Amino acid sequence: MRPEDDYTHPVGPEPHFNESMYVHFNDPVARLGGFLRIANRPNEGRGEVTVCLFLPDGRLGFSYARPEVTSNEAFDSAGMAFRVREPLRHLDVSYAGPLTLVADPAAMDDPRTALGGSPTVEAVVELAVHGIAPVFDHSFDTDGGSFAPNHYEQPLSAQGRIVVDGVETAVGGHGLRDHSWGPRSWQAPWFYRWLHGTTDGFAFMGAWFGSPNGSSVHGGFVWDGGTVHEVDGMEIVTDRDGRDEQTGIGLVLRSGGREWRLRGRAEATVPLRNRRTTEGGDPAVTRLVESLMTWTGEDGRTLGGMSEYLDQMVGGRPVGLAV
Repeated sequence: MRPEDDYTHPVGPEPHFNESMYVHFNDPVARLGGFLRIANRPNEGRGEVTVCLFLPDGRLGFSYARPEVTSNEAFDSAGMAFRVREPLRHLDVSYAGPLTLVADPAAMDDPRTALGGSPTVEAVVELAVHGIAPVFDHSFDTDGGSFAPNHYEQPLSAQGRIVVDGVETAVGGHGLRDHSWGPRSWQAPWFYRWLHGTTDGFAFMGAWFGSPNGSSVHGGFVWDGGTVHEVDGMEIVTDRDGRDEQTGIGLVLRSGGREWRLRGRAEATVPLRNRRTTEGGDPAVTRLVESLMTWTGEDGRTLGGMSEYLDQMVGGRPVGLAV
């Protein structure tokens, strides 16, 4: 990746052209973490703006908007802005706008009811995001097509403040950011698992894409404080609750004969869903389960991170329960 790739790109001809940035942060001292994401889909005339905060008292702070977006000149809409201060090194991320406070994140199984029955307050997020390791660039090609043809990720540190309903919290900690551009469809993968964690001197990301025929594509990286190792082997074992949501994850990452074993614990979880109608007129559902994670390595080192489990739903169940 070139430094100029940290900015927006020319819009392609694809109807589902998408350019997006995502920043996750986790502050274990403040017990506050989550992610912000902004996307431009100018060929569809809209954008996507998401704020997802796991608050110290167990509530979920959530906001989602689809503002009108007809250009790809900047990431700046619906109160959110991502601004590149130094390419591949420093971003400023901000949001000012409504935030709905959901007492039980599990209620987001039915988002219309959960959000409609919960109070909405004003919120401010201001984060200075600094890359602490080189970017790792890769794409994901699945049987359903390319999910992210141009894509990179980077471990980060984040410092700033979050104000929710007039209460300000200073935040710091670590996380991960990504940047993608090109055609994007949430329905392209049959299922995937996206796992990451970061701390001082160590970070990882692992991604596993499964197909209906049982085949899989996986990859990622491990940063050991000096070198970025590309993952060439991976194992994932998931513990689930009665809702088929991840509660614990055993993860093995391999690269060039080296191996890293981590155990993850879900600290907070929210189920998100995309409902749509197929070209044949049938209802279809894609489920995204987001969990704020604490990862522990074999050496006892702990990392804050996330797990994102995407599944197409068939017969009311996620298709990827084997992983």
